Amino acid sequence: MASFPALDALILVAVMPEPRDMEIARLLGWYRIRFKSAPKVLEVDALAFYQTQAFGEEHGGRIKHYAPLRGHELVTRAELFRDEPDHPRAHEEYFKLSLGTLQTLPQPIVADKWKRMTFLYTTGALMATAHTLQDLVLRSEERAGMWRVLRERALHSGQYCAEELPELALDPLLLAMLGSLVK
Repeated sequence: MASFPALDALILVAVMPEPRDMEIARLLGWYRIRFKSAPKVLEVDALAFYQTQAFGEEHGGRIKHYAPLRGHELVTRAELFRDEPDHPRAHEEYFKLSLGTLQTLPQPIVADKWKRMTFLYTTGALMATAHTLQDLVLRSEERAGMWRVLRERALHSGQYCAEELPELALDPLLLAMLGSLVK
């Protein structure tokens, strides 16, 4: 087994809806996220996969696998599944996330009280010690740092464009009038 993600690794926990999707990740090395429901930033080090109840009682409701993220591209569902040209979402856009080798966690991380989730950002340090999904949740003081790192990665990749507001010389009288409107 390859080494566990670094403690400072940024990890996106994503839902693995069906065993077929796990086989695609394992054999073909990719995972898909519908563009409309994708998280804002995909520049992470690895994906961890939350297996739904479709995996059965023994394997569902837990994270058992993760994979390093190698990159991503925007494609249509029809490009991903060429044998399903008539699928209702065939022409919708999806992110195709290219994965490294699928790895198995030493111990599964169980849902416990969580029944539903979509995406969750976490760290390698939290994943290394987690027993339940709740253990993966960043504390409020850690969230600001996580968002800063995610924003920097997105800026570096060109996925996110933050523009500074132009300097405007506003008349003090106008500012006073605007202030009186708020009161």
